Amino acid sequence: MLTEAIKDDEGMAAYSRAAAPSMAESGARPLVVDSQYEVLEGEWHGNRTVVLEFESVEAARAWYDSDAYTAARPLRQAAAESHMVLVSGFEPPHD
Repeated sequence: MLTEAIKDDEGMAAYSRAAAPSMAESGARPLVVDSQYEVLEGEWHGNRTVVLEFESVEAARAWYDSDAYTAARPLRQAAAESHMVLVSGFEPPHD
């Protein structure tokens, strides 16, 4: 999950163009890309939230560490203050 406080829209557009191929290659599936949210408790960082789904935590880490994404990452870091976390999925208990 990534929250972004975007300060340069053109820079973020450049990042999106650079990062998109690496996401497609990794099998990432965008679940959320949204600037509309309602904070119910606490504080939320940024003005956009992005949630990507990967086949596994290992696949997400491989994407993040890939040469293609490593090249795109500085564009995001220059255009936005970001908080990125990697979390495991949830499997409900089976009866």
